[in-house]
Amino acid sequence: MKKIEAIIQPKKLDEVKEALLSIGVEGVTISEVRGHGRQKGHTEMYRGAEYTVDFLPKVKLEIFAPASRAEQIVEAIRTAARSGKIGDGKIFVSSIDEAFRIRNDDSGDAAL
Repeated sequence: MKKIEAIIQPKKLDEVKEALLSIGVEGVTISEVRGHGRQKGHTEMYRGAEYTVDFLPKVKLEIFAPASRAEQIVEAIRTAARSGKIGDGKIFVSSIDEAFRIRNDDSGDAAL
């Protein structure tokens, strides 16, 4: 099993969601997060005062899937989230040793 974590721009969430649904991915956890990488931040004006926004809003998706589907899921996210500009985000894939469904004690891929 694999855990796929993607940090994307909020405006790309609907496109990514549609791409995932089109390949049959149903279980996704989404969190609103803040951060920066090479994009850094930017300066804004509010009521005449200038301030720096260091951490930009992002969306984090977490998907647990059988290892055989991981590449397809990553490609769907990569294609849908890409704008070609700095700050498009990152995708991380890690191995999961075991998963359990609390309701009925299913384990492994059956728990997904």
